Amino acid sequence: MACAACCIGPILAFLGGLGVLSAVGALWVPALAAVTVLALGATAWVLHRRRKAAACMTAPGPVDLGLPTPPPADGHGHARLPQ
Repeated sequence: MACAACCIGPILAFLGGLGVLSAVGALWVPALAAVTVLALGATAWVLHRRRKAAACMTAPGPVDLGLPTPPPADGHGHARLPQ
């Protein structure tokens, strides 16, 4: 009897919390549905943009920056000056 009296409080608190959460969830169903639709739309938009960006990527390779290149070095590691 003492064990039952000791454990009934936490059990009732847990069941009461479940009841309150289910009542709040029932009231918030339309709002949660709207949030779900917005999240799915945002996910679809991000995936579409990623695919579009991947389709526009170019092949990797050297990029010409339009900068002058240094003259080639001679056998001793010194740069040759133009004649």
